[in-house]
Amino acid sequence: MDKLTQRLIDAARSGVYRTQCCDEIVDAARGTRLDVARVDLGGAPDKEALLQRLALALGFPAWFGGNWDALEDCLTDLAWRAGVGHVVLLEGHDELPADDLGVLLDVLAAAAQYWAGRGTPFFAVFLDPGHALALPELFRRKSA
Repeated sequence: MDKLTQRLIDAARSGVYRTQCCDEIVDAARGTRLDVARVDLGGAPDKEALLQRLALALGFPAWFGGNWDALEDCLTDLAWRAGVGHVVLLEGHDELPADDLGVLLDVLAAAAQYWAGRGTPFFAVFLDPGHALALPELFRRKSA
């Protein structure tokens, strides 16, 4: 088992991270029982579109209320998702309004803390090749 796979199955390391490439994460999760979801946020002009993209990608139930509290409720439930842990890969954040991105980061961090406290891995990982987000790197890429 490689270091990235070990990290992804370690609930104590749950959190919000950035990465330069999602492919290694998908590969590392293959063969585990982690649930991996990709969310394309590119072109989402506002909170409503952002929440809708998350709801569709994660298959939120019909009761999802389309607001920040409902997002946190869904992210701290996820009973409809298979897996012993969750990895949410987020792409296209650079077009989001700064306020909405800030709230999203807070909600994702709260969800990660919730799951870590229950011994379940939860990783929200932003594809951020330009290092625009003030988040820790999930892993260091292997040198070619």
